Amino acid sequence: MTQKTILNDTHRALGAKMVDFGGWDMPIHYGSQIEEHHLVRSDAGMFDVSHMTVVDLKGARVREFLRRLVANSVDKLKVPGKALYTCMLNPRGGVIDDLIIYFRDEDFFRLVVNAATRDKDLAWISEQAKAFDVSVTERPDFGMIAVQGPTARDKVLGLLREEDRAAVAKLGKFAAAQARTQGGTDVFVARTGYTGEDGFEVVVPEDQTVAFWNELLAAGVKPAGLGARDTLRLEAGMNLYGQDMDDDVTPYEAALAWTVALDEGRDFIGRDVLQAQKAAGAPRQMIGLVMDEKGVLRHGQKVLTDNGEGEILSGTFSPTLGKAIAFARVPAGEIPLGTAGNVRVDIRGKEVPVRVVKFPFVRDGKAQDGVLG
Repeated sequence: MTQKTILNDTHRALGAKMVDFGGWDMPIHYGSQIEEHHLVRSDAGMFDVSHMTVVDLKGARVREFLRRLVANSVDKLKVPGKALYTCMLNPRGGVIDDLIIYFRDEDFFRLVVNAATRDKDLAWISEQAKAFDVSVTERPDFGMIAVQGPTARDKVLGLLREEDRAAVAKLGKFAAAQARTQGGTDVFVARTGYTGEDGFEVVVPEDQTVAFWNELLAAGVKPAGLGARDTLRLEAGMNLYGQDMDDDVTPYEAALAWTVALDEGRDFIGRDVLQAQKAAGAPRQMIGLVMDEKGVLRHGQKVLTDNGEGEILSGTFSPTLGKAIAFARVPAGEIPLGTAGNVRVDIRGKEVPVRVVKFPFVRDGKAQDGVLG
């Protein structure tokens, strides 16, 4: 049965086009995906991300548990409110999921995991937690709204009561704080996001989520759907679980080496595989592609390189750049940046030249050096 967030009726009242997204009835756009994309790059937009799963971990050994569970080091989290992006791996080094960990206090950490991986994540986390006597509690009583864009922070801050505003305004990236709006809505405000723009992801009690959405609407923040969210995150060089990585892909094969901490004395699940790949090199690599010819790069298309064949992972038309962009996974080996022709994509039997570029493709609303050629 298709699941619905608490905002489902609100989306429909706003004229959203609804689609099935991993078993959830979600808005793909509210009229124009392109306009919503540009809105987030230039002003502020808000996304219903209440389908994401919030999981609270509690216990005297919860930090010790997380040192074992994830590839990044929770020892980086020294101050309550700080957050960490990481991958949770299986014994083969494959990515079970990518997630964010929030440090509340020494016996309380909060996870936010992907909606599509909810069941397997909860099963895996719960099984691993037994040895550490850590309680694992899913929080379906929360909704979540992402407010993203150059003016997003100011618009959220304007809704908060005065005594909370200063603390939230001072939040650095990957940090969070509890606050309350002037209308009395309790909010857990995190300076995180999935668009490449500044802003907040706000966890709200489910019974107050509609009220908070309406407060944002009244403050001039317009809604945006999953279509714009996908083009924004790809421009920003951010992975999508299930498309760019999965249980058979290691962080090194997904351009996520920066999320791996091989700190001494920490035996996290999958570490031996990652150490071997770091020493010998991963067999595959993820690269960024730009196509200067007309057309769209799509998931599953064959990619041809001098080192062998690969495939397009995430691919789309970039509204900011006006060109098709993509991630591709290809065999390991040096591939020169910039020159079209040494890498081709098979599009309906035609080998179309593409340029290999560094990602993110877009930062602070502008093309990165070399992306436009």
